[in-house]
Amino acid sequence: MGILSFILFLIVAACCAYLAEAIVPGVIPGGFLTSAVVGIIGAWVGGSLVGPIGPSLAGVALVPCILGSAITVFLLSIISRGVRGKRV
Repeated sequence: MGILSFILFLIVAACCAYLAEAIVPGVIPGGFLTSAVVGIIGAWVGGSLVGPIGPSLAGVALVPCILGSAITVFLLSIISRGVRGKRV
């Protein structure tokens, strides 16, 4: 994988995470970089659970990536809500 392919993969994964964040009632704490990381993790989770179905862009199957990102966003929002709720 070249640097241009990796950058395209990162952008597509971040866009999928942004869509997942709009679908799932939760917020990703952080900006674009955190969304990109959540998108990459979501692409891996979605690809493992669902497989490569649906359209693909820059080596990323979009449907599993959005589903995996939605799961990851939901879990991350639950974890961050639990951490923010415990103040000493």
